[in-house]
Amino acid sequence: MTDQGNNNHNISCNPFAALFSSVADAKQFASSQKPQQPSAQPPSEDSGESQSESENSVSDSVDENDDSVAEISRSFRSRQELCEQLNVNHMIQRIFLITLDNSDPSLRGGNGIPPRCVYLEEMAADLDGQDWLDMDNIEQALFNRLLQLEPGNHLIYMTSCSAVNLSADRDAGEKCAIPYLFGCYQRAKEELTKVPEKLHSFAVRCKNLTVSNARTVLLTPEIYINQNIYEQLLDLLLEGFRAARPEEVVEFVGEVVAALLSDQEVRTFEEVIVPVFDIFQGRIKDLDLCQPLLYYYLDVLLYFSHHKDIAKVLMEHIQPKDPANGLQYQKSLLGMVLNISCLLRTPGVVEGHGYFLNPSRSSAQETKVQEANIHQFMGQYHEKLHQILKSLLQRSGETRHLLLTWMGSCLQANAGRAKIWANQMPEIFFQMYASDAFFLNLGAVLLKLCQPFCKPRSPKLLTFNPTYCALKDMSEEERRNRNIHAKGLEKETCLIPLPPQQQVESAQSYSLLTENLIFTQLTLHLGFHRLHEQMVKMNQSLHRVQVTWQEAQRTGNPMSEQLLEQFERLMIVYLSTKAATTQPAMLQCCLNLQASTAALLVQLSMGNQGSEHVALNFPLASLHNTMLCYIPEFFAENMGDFFIFLRRFADDVLETSAESLEQILNFITVFMGNVERMKNPHLRAKLAEVLEAVMPHMEPLAPGAAQPIVFQRERVFCSYVHAPQLAEALITVFVDIEFTGR
Repeated sequence: MTDQGNNNHNISCNPFAALFSSVADAKQFASSQKPQQPSAQPPSEDSGESQSESENSVSDSVDENDDSVAEISRSFRSRQELCEQLNVNHMIQRIFLITLDNSDPSLRGGNGIPPRCVYLEEMAADLDGQDWLDMDNIEQALFNRLLQLEPGNHLIYMTSCSAVNLSADRDAGEKCAIPYLFGCYQRAKEELTKVPEKLHSFAVRCKNLTVSNARTVLLTPEIYINQNIYEQLLDLLLEGFRAARPEEVVEFVGEVVAALLSDQEVRTFEEVIVPVFDIFQGRIKDLDLCQPLLYYYLDVLLYFSHHKDIAKVLMEHIQPKDPANGLQYQKSLLGMVLNISCLLRTPGVVEGHGYFLNPSRSSAQETKVQEANIHQFMGQYHEKLHQILKSLLQRSGETRHLLLTWMGSCLQANAGRAKIWANQMPEIFFQMYASDAFFLNLGAVLLKLCQPFCKPRSPKLLTFNPTYCALKDMSEEERRNRNIHAKGLEKETCLIPLPPQQQVESAQSYSLLTENLIFTQLTLHLGFHRLHEQMVKMNQSLHRVQVTWQEAQRTGNPMSEQLLEQFERLMIVYLSTKAATTQPAMLQCCLNLQASTAALLVQLSMGNQGSEHVALNFPLASLHNTMLCYIPEFFAENMGDFFIFLRRFADDVLETSAESLEQILNFITVFMGNVERMKNPHLRAKLAEVLEAVMPHMEPLAPGAAQPIVFQRERVFCSYVHAPQLAEALITVFVDIEFTGR
């Protein structure tokens, strides 16, 4: 091999030669970097030089060129550093859409350069000629970019292409700090998938810069003029869910939250996140049940409930300043969410109400379609609320305790809703207590939380411990340790009085199932019961007004127009209330709960305290150390109230579950004629009304009316095994009424 060939081989093996387009170019560059050496005479063909001598010659040649190779390597390294610096500059420009270079676009290479950037003029002047960005100055450059009031006024073209590019202008000129930083975060993540390995660490640093700057922005929002930083954070989350791509938004916000939690010297995490809650609360109170935007807000709230630290602050935020004021719970963020409904926002005021307008001029089919639409939205709404509350209960012990404390205090503060005077003084009522919509929705969500154990023969049901209802005078610490969050239950009248010799054997700690069942029944007692009464009264009033109006029309009374308006207003309220209370999924959940409660109380009436259900047999054994003395009467009242409601307003639901009807018949048979197990004669008499409600009815109908389907009810009644005992109980309760005055 000749010396020339050896040099060619040496250069081609040099890794820096990859920076040139060919070995020839590298050789030319190398020769220009050293003094020209006299060329060696090629050996003659007949010299007989051996192969080993030739190799020695090559070795000598390499030694002679050592200095040249070192010089080439230094030059290559210098050029490599320059290329790396150029690549880093381009990458920073692509991520942050900023530049220090405002030279003629035609002089720049178009490869790897974004179409638009914000030119940082002041910083370029301060750097005195440096027109590239690097890891030493990017932090300052980003800070300067974030402080610009109108970045769109400093946009420049980065390439010679001057075509209109609205998306490039929008991205580079983004005025709002949080969405701008999120855009940078996305672009940095994209760079991580594209750049060579040697630039990977720089891309990671850029991504981390977006997070740290977002943290700084949230900690010092006052320095960003004319920007509501907290609103931007909420809008970013909202936009992520609206665009069905929340993963990256959630990831970005999660990293920002982690950064905020790591250092809380400037502002605590609570001080940063509470303003976001306040904005959320202010917006959601004006949203409507059938408005799609509402469900994106609920997605954001669900995200809050999934995040351990945000959820804890949220639960602390909703605790009322005055726990005894029932209305305060509705005014909290969670209360505002629970208050959304098709019911009238202001009772009695139909102006501005968006449902069932002009009912007298709407056909039955139009009314039915609108009701079905409301039911569909209610189903989605209750499912979202269920996910939120379930997530909060699962998040941490502290979060669960705060939520259950809020619910327990809320139910105690609103206990007056069930008083007779409350319905007679609406002006005072609505100033003191949370709304019907609030309680209807809270009840619907709690019903969903109960469904895992709402099966009549579920072994989980038997883990319910009624002694929970008898406990009183406990400190907050003891309540927390024993999982007792409901308050005031000891004042409730129970199915039977506590026997004098029986001591309350309370548990050291109560299960979530026990609290769920009690909370749900108490919520239904305070909420659903009142709406049922309202609907009965409205039904009666509608009939009276309709008859009076028809009479006025027949006689030409000038009051007919006024009566028609009164009928219209009342009809709007009635149809809205009926739609709110007859949502099919909610009714089915309630049916499951009431049938399960009936099965549970029958088991307790037989003294069963085991882990398996036992069959009902007559005659019943005498009570001994019974748990019935701890069961509030509203458990039985709710059950009766619900089935009477179904008979009046949703008769078809009674056909959906024969097994549930059988449990109700068992309950009526055991309790209706048995004063030992149910002392209140009014409550036992009401069970006769419940029996009448669940029976199959075959009344004569108006011509053309559809005959109701009663097949399942007929089957259950015809095959009921305890029919003789049911008849006996029915006779007993009426004998008590007629002959004993009870």
